[in-house]
Amino acid sequence: MLRNTVTRCHRVVGQAQQRRQMGGGPYPYNLGVKKNKFIEEWNGRREITEKSFDATSKTVPWILTLCIAVPYGIYAIAKDELSKTGGRRYKEMC
Repeated sequence: MLRNTVTRCHRVVGQAQQRRQMGGGPYPYNLGVKKNKFIEEWNGRREITEKSFDATSKTVPWILTLCIAVPYGIYAIAKDELSKTGGRRYKEMC
C-alpha cells in the first residue's frame, strides 16, 4: 500500500504542466498575439459600467422611454393587429 502511494505521488510530480492554448482553438501558443489596448480598455469599462454610469436629467427620460414606452408601444401595435385580423390567440385572450 505504501508503495502504491509513493508511485502515485511520483507520477504526479513527474508530469509537466500543460501549456494552455488560446481559447482551445487551432492557433498555437507561440503565435505572438499582441493585445489591442483599445479592446482591453473597452473590456475594462464594460466590467465597471455601474461605477461610470450617471443618472442625469438627460439619461432618466431615455431610460423610461426605452423601458416603458417602447415595450408598451410594441404591445399596443401587436394587440391592434391581432384584433383587426381576428387571430385565434386574440379571441383566447378576451
